[in-house]
Amino acid sequence: MKRKILTAALTISIGLSGFTYTSASAETLKDVQQKQAENHAEQAKKNKQVKKVQGEQDQLLKELDKLQASLQKTADDIQTKKDEIAQTKADIEKLKSEITELEKRIKARDALLKERVRNMYETGGPVKYIEVLLGSQGFGDFLDRMISLNIIAEQDKTILEEHKRDKEAVEQKKQQVESKLSSLNGQLDELNSLNGQLKDQKSKKNKIMKQLRSEENHLHDDIGQLEEKDALLADQEKAIKAEIARAKKEAAERARREAAANAAAAKAAKEAAAREAAQKAAAERAAKEKASQPAHESAPAPAKPAPKPEPKPEPSYTPPSSSGKFIFPSAGVVTSQLGSRWNKFHAGIDIAAGGIVPIHAAASGTVIRSYTSSSYGNVVFLSHYIDGQLYTTVYAHMRDRAVSTGQTVSQGQTLGHMGSTGHSTGQHLHFELHKGPWNVGKTNAVNPLPYIQ
Repeated sequence: MKRKILTAALTISIGLSGFTYTSASAETLKDVQQKQAENHAEQAKKNKQVKKVQGEQDQLLKELDKLQASLQKTADDIQTKKDEIAQTKADIEKLKSEITELEKRIKARDALLKERVRNMYETGGPVKYIEVLLGSQGFGDFLDRMISLNIIAEQDKTILEEHKRDKEAVEQKKQQVESKLSSLNGQLDELNSLNGQLKDQKSKKNKIMKQLRSEENHLHDDIGQLEEKDALLADQEKAIKAEIARAKKEAAERARREAAANAAAAKAAKEAAAREAAQKAAAERAAKEKASQPAHESAPAPAKPAPKPEPKPEPSYTPPSSSGKFIFPSAGVVTSQLGSRWNKFHAGIDIAAGGIVPIHAAASGTVIRSYTSSSYGNVVFLSHYIDGQLYTTVYAHMRDRAVSTGQTVSQGQTLGHMGSTGHSTGQHLHFELHKGPWNVGKTNAVNPLPYIQ
C-alpha cells in the first residue's frame, strides 16, 4: 500500500513538473517570437524610410547638378562680360587718344577759321568773285583766278565739313562707348545678381542635403540597433530553448533521485516489516512450545538471538528551491537603482567599485549573448529558468568577458570584470533583472534588490 502511494505521488510530481515547463516555455517563446516580428516590422519601416530619403537625395543631387551647371554658365558669362568690359575700357583708352588727335585737328581748324574770319574782317569782308575776275589781265589770268577761287571755296567747304564730321564723330564715339560700357556694367550687375541667387539656392539645397544625409545616418544607426536587437532576440530564443532543456534535464534528474530514494525507503520499510513479522511468528511458536511441555521437564528457554540492527533508510533527496535566490553579481556599492534617471528609464541597478572586480553569474543559466554593444559596451545576457519562471539578467559596461554565447554557466561563475565600456561615466556594473524575456522596451525589468537580498 505504501509503495503504491509513493509511486502515485512520484508520478503526479513528474507530471506537474513537465506541465509547468511546457506551458511556461510555450508562452515565453511566443512572446520572444512576437518581439522578433515587431522588430522585423520596424526594420522594414526604417528601410522604407531610408529608400525615401535616398530618393529625395537623388532628386536633390539632380537639382544641385543643374544649379552647378547654371552657376558655371553664369560664371562663364560673368567672365565674358568682364572681358568685354576690359576690352571696352581698352577701346575707351584708344578712343581717348583718337579724340585727343581729333581735338588737336579741331583746334587747328578753329585757329585757321578764326584767322580767315580775322582776315576777312580786316579786309572789309569777303572778296567778291566779280572783283577778282574783273581784275584779271587776260583770259589766262581770268581762268587762273577762277580756278583759284573755286579751290579756296572748296577748301573752306572741306574744312568746315571735316570740322563738323570730326566733332560729330567725337560725340558719337563718346556716346557709343559710354552706352556700351553702361550696358555691359548693367549686364554684369544682372549676372552678379543671378550668380548670388544661384549660390543662395545652392547653399539652401546643400543645407537640405546635409539634413537628409544626417537623417539617413540616423536611420542607418536605428537599423543597426534594430539588427543588433534582432540578433539578440534570436540568440535569446536559442538560449531560452537551451535553458528550458537544461531545466527539464535537471528536473528529470531530481525526479530520478527522488524515485530512487523513495524506492529505497519503500524497500527498507518492507524488509523491516518482514523481519518484524518473522520475529513475531517465532515468538508465538516459542510460547506455544513452552506451554505444551510439563513443568518438571521445562528447560530454560534458549536465549533469543540478538536482533539484527535494522538498516537505516536512505534520506529522501529534496531539490533545492532556486526561486528568488539570486546572488549579488559583484562586490561594490549600489550607486543607482531602477527608475527614472536623466529623463530616461534606468532598467537596472549600478554597482560601483575600484580596482579589478570580478563579476559573477547571479544564478545558473545559459548565455544568451556575449558581445560588445555600442551602448552597453562589453555585455553578457543570461537566461535562467527557475521553478517554471524565466528570468533574464544583463551585465553591462564590463572591462572584459570570460564567457561566450550559448555557454552554460553556474551560479557564481566569473563572467568577466567590472569596467567602463560603452556609454559609461566611470567604472561600475550595470545589472538588470527581467522577469521573463528581455525586450527592446525593457518592459519586463524588475528591481533586482528584492530578488538578491
